[in-house]
Amino acid sequence: MAAIENRSGSDLQKLDKDHHLHPFTDHKELHKIKSRIITHADGVYIYDADGNKILDGMSGLWCVNAGYGRDELVDAAAEQMRELPYYNNFFQCAHPPSIELSALLCDISQPQFNRVFFAGSGSESNDTIVRMVRRYWDLLDQPERHTIISRTNAYHGSTVAAASLGGMKTMHKQSGLPIPGIVHVEQPYWFGSDRSLSPDEFGLVAARSIERKIDELGADKVAAFIGEPVQGAGGVIIPPDSYWPEVQRICDEYGILLISDEVITGFGRLGEWSGADHFGTRPDLMSFAKGVTSGYLPLGGVMVSDRVADVLIDKGGEFFHGYTYSGHPAACAVAMANLRILQREGLVARIRNDIGPYLQNGWRKLGEHPLVGDARMVGLMGALELVRSKDPVERFDENQGVGNICRDILVNNGLVMRAVGDTIVAAPPFILSHEEADEMIEKAWKCLNLTQEAING
Repeated sequence: MAAIENRSGSDLQKLDKDHHLHPFTDHKELHKIKSRIITHADGVYIYDADGNKILDGMSGLWCVNAGYGRDELVDAAAEQMRELPYYNNFFQCAHPPSIELSALLCDISQPQFNRVFFAGSGSESNDTIVRMVRRYWDLLDQPERHTIISRTNAYHGSTVAAASLGGMKTMHKQSGLPIPGIVHVEQPYWFGSDRSLSPDEFGLVAARSIERKIDELGADKVAAFIGEPVQGAGGVIIPPDSYWPEVQRICDEYGILLISDEVITGFGRLGEWSGADHFGTRPDLMSFAKGVTSGYLPLGGVMVSDRVADVLIDKGGEFFHGYTYSGHPAACAVAMANLRILQREGLVARIRNDIGPYLQNGWRKLGEHPLVGDARMVGLMGALELVRSKDPVERFDENQGVGNICRDILVNNGLVMRAVGDTIVAAPPFILSHEEADEMIEKAWKCLNLTQEAING
């Protein structure tokens, strides 16, 4: 018997409306329309219940990096489920998939990383980091080093601690966040500034906001700084070249931990195994999720440097933290199969040397459209800033919802990209061909034209 009943698209839409509460959704607005039911997928395309073929320019949710229809990943899950569908890693137990994956992750990571703590998602991974950072300083008899510095408009997840680390005011307002001990500083968003400084000058100013906050709080009170190498959900904010070297200098000088949130950028998105590799930083902790399994099963975790792990191990005492599904055997088996695909097919290098530069070239051409004030991309991660005027730059009124108008036009014309305010962002699968990249750019240009027509009435 099939697990899922064979229902019509309209039947599924009714059941969805009657019983399903969606994440990050205005439920009142959704109930005025019908949800789009995605039924199957292959390669870089998804298909809905109405038979529409849609190029997935967002890799699901920044995660289906190896593309859809990978039987090798399905087989890895099935084989592991037959052998050992579940056992926990509590109570001095472990199982082969979590052990083997730990070794593989350390092998492809920077040399300071020789330990892994598993979670089930990026949010759980960043919750773990809050706990681990504070445990680290407690064991060093410096419990007053409690405060973690993050950035405005950062996204680190939606659980209480992870949403507190994030710097999105709309999330904080709904939930009485952030929790104590988390503060926020300027983001390296040059286009969002007055642009009176060069990008490199601005990058230094943004980085030094961390130093100013440390001086304000007292260096003996600050535990760590966390940042996404490229801010994803904040609108693909690519920092100026001067930014991350200065952040590294500040963390080194003040002795605070540097945390790289690699939930989106990890496992090849920028053309290197990590965003830290791309920008040349040496983090003490790295959170990961999404692309580790190409989204086929949920898995997250934290790469833990020797600096932190040695203290946790040598000082002893139980770390009262973990999850039922930490290192789930089937998820770990899929992750190993996925990482071997990336290695065997050279997909990380392909982003750096082939499809990345190819798509970036087309993306820059989108910047010539009269609606686009900035077209930026690094690796396979890009953004288009939609503006009323290019010279001088003039933004649309927020209540016009131009980004959402464009997003809806895009998907109705066979291309998924995401709206972050009036910024349209994209992150296609690593297997995107040149022909599919051309299709993506052609559809995007067409939809920019249609958006311009829609807002001009």
